[in-house]
Amino acid sequence: MGLVHPAWAADILRMVHAHLACAPESLADSLKEAEALCEERGGRLTPLRKKVLTLLLESGGPAKAYDLLEQLGDDGAAKPPSVYRSLDFLLEMGLAHKIESLNAFVACGHWKHGHAAVFLICDTCGVAGELHAHDSVKKLAQEVESVKFQMRSAVIEIRGLCRTCAG
Repeated sequence: MGLVHPAWAADILRMVHAHLACAPESLADSLKEAEALCEERGGRLTPLRKKVLTLLLESGGPAKAYDLLEQLGDDGAAKPPSVYRSLDFLLEMGLAHKIESLNAFVACGHWKHGHAAVFLICDTCGVAGELHAHDSVKKLAQEVESVKFQMRSAVIEIRGLCRTCAG
């Protein structure tokens, strides 16, 4: 099973480009930056974690853990628990997001500055992209703080029709 349906490619590329707009252009630079960020945050980008992040960065859209496992192939370290632990690490380091309703993961291109993820998910074709909703997220954070809740992370999913499907 491929990670991206061919009919979604154009919308996904536009959304992924916007989503990764703050990330370095080359894969090598992205991985180098991710490695430095992990060290700065007290983590270590192991070879398997790096492979999983690479697959997410190269993916045209959200990837499920078992799709990643399949992509990793016969690597001895690539077992379901290892892939899930790698994904958990990438989430913890802020290098990836989980789209809960799709049970899928995407690389985050905003590594250096924390943010809450706001995803737009098309009900028709399944494309998912991240929206920069700084003002909305700021307001949400203020409301959360007003009730003395300490927010660790937030993922907001908005379902509807993408530009292509709304046609």
